[in-house]
Amino acid sequence: MKESSKKHGLETVGSGLAAYATKPQETRGRLVPEPPSSTRTEFQRDRDRIIHSGAFRKLRNKTQVFVENEGDYYRTRLTHSMEVAQIARSIARVLGINEDLTEAIALAHDLGHTCFGHTGERALAVEMENYGGFCHNEQTFRVLTQLEHNYAKFDGLNLTWETLEGVAKHNGPLMPANDGEILPKTIEDFNSSFDLELDTYAGLEAQVAAAADDIAYNTHDIDDGFRAGCFSFDDMKKLPLFGPALEETQRRYPDMKQDRIVHEAVREVIGLMVLDIIRNTQRNLAALDPKSVVEVRKAKVPFATFSAGMKDYEKTIRAFLTANMYRHPKVMQELDKAEHIVRDLFKFFMEKPNELPEDWSDRLKERSGDNRFKARLVADYVAGMTDPFAAQEHQRLFSPKV
Repeated sequence: MKESSKKHGLETVGSGLAAYATKPQETRGRLVPEPPSSTRTEFQRDRDRIIHSGAFRKLRNKTQVFVENEGDYYRTRLTHSMEVAQIARSIARVLGINEDLTEAIALAHDLGHTCFGHTGERALAVEMENYGGFCHNEQTFRVLTQLEHNYAKFDGLNLTWETLEGVAKHNGPLMPANDGEILPKTIEDFNSSFDLELDTYAGLEAQVAAAADDIAYNTHDIDDGFRAGCFSFDDMKKLPLFGPALEETQRRYPDMKQDRIVHEAVREVIGLMVLDIIRNTQRNLAALDPKSVVEVRKAKVPFATFSAGMKDYEKTIRAFLTANMYRHPKVMQELDKAEHIVRDLFKFFMEKPNELPEDWSDRLKERSGDNRFKARLVADYVAGMTDPFAAQEHQRLFSPKV
């Protein structure tokens, strides 16, 4: 019998999984079959492969908002991914869904991010416009299914169907016929061999991971932005959620320094957003009453959503961050430099592919004259660079020799 207890008005689930959760023993398996582990579930193995991947390690030196050399305390893609995973696990436990699968999807969701964050992504998207395009979601899928070369029997990580489905569809179904978007070729090609049911929602674990991503960056970007001086304490007081939290903390601790008050407020807001997503998801589950993960996927709407009021608050916070942080002159100046670095590197290696490392340039010998293949390979190489390595390569290749 499933054990449960009541805490803060929420049901916390014990050892059992809810009917609508993804069960590890019911996995649809891996593209390349493997014998089961004697010590771990299939989703634990997925999580562990992600953590041990080269792409995951590189996130330590990839930009979240501030370029790495601007300070030691700002979030990187690695710390962001870890915060997302922590929040996602907390939500998953209360909802009674699979924590291991939720964590695996959360840890994997940003593996395809380029050096210098979204700026690097935009730069590669421009350069790849005539070669099939570039976006970090597709690049993440390339990392997971092709670009990691650590295993003897397969390229990529050979993750379970459920983890790959969650990564591909964590933002919802991929239905290009309905919204005019083109299905990323990497996912389209993979899907022909291992059908991910791209016209449905992913399981609840992926939906929770996506919500945790929103919670993490909306709160930690406020923390980093204040630390960097992009906006003031008084500016934050005008924000929903943060304003009341700051005022209450300041009232309780009138002599506390502002940076500690902000940290306390960020903790409070994370808690409020987590409670909101849990309660609203529980309401959605009660209304539609799915009896299995299959019914979750077949639903016409997602289950893990914020309440209408929280969605409005979130939009206001995003607009504030865009105006006061993401477009702040201090941020833009560094990212303008970063864009030039990425575009210069792409163009250089397109013109001189023999300058690529040997294991990369060797792949071109089989596809001589195929510019589309060459462009994708160069994009894979540049996207995989960390911020400092990209800057060092640019310095080496473009600085005047004395």
